[in-house]
Amino acid sequence: MKSIILFRHGKSEWNTFYDSDHNRPLAPRGIKAAKKMGVFLANKKQVPDLVISSTAIRARTTVELAIEKGNWKSAMILESAIYGGPPTVLLSIAKAQLDTIKSICFVGHEPNFSMFISQACGLGHIEFTTANMAKIDFNVNNWKDIEFEKGVLDWLQKPKELDY
Repeated sequence: MKSIILFRHGKSEWNTFYDSDHNRPLAPRGIKAAKKMGVFLANKKQVPDLVISSTAIRARTTVELAIEKGNWKSAMILESAIYGGPPTVLLSIAKAQLDTIKSICFVGHEPNFSMFISQACGLGHIEFTTANMAKIDFNVNNWKDIEFEKGVLDWLQKPKELDY
């Protein structure tokens, strides 16, 4: 079994200076939600083996806060192709991972993530707001064997639905 967790960046700040969309920071609400989701995943005992984050400031900050607050021991790498890339980019990145890795957490953006969930699981449109997480399971032993429409949506979690 291989699992992909999708983690959309927290709410970003629009009322501050940034030189490009790529460098837009998190808003206070996004910081709070990122920490909450880090604890959520730790409490669920589903911390990923590997985190692959977009290089955008808001995505990288989201996962850094989640890792710190949830005390994750995950390896983390940054991948520029996630920013602005289509769902096929995520699929290609996942297919290239070592089979010793059981679960990957991608941290990034819309509409890429809701489209990935829909295509991976053969579902209609999924609403995937800021700091949401979703876990998709693939009944395979090797990453190269994951395919769209072969995934099963295990859960979808919104930070506003958590009490802590």
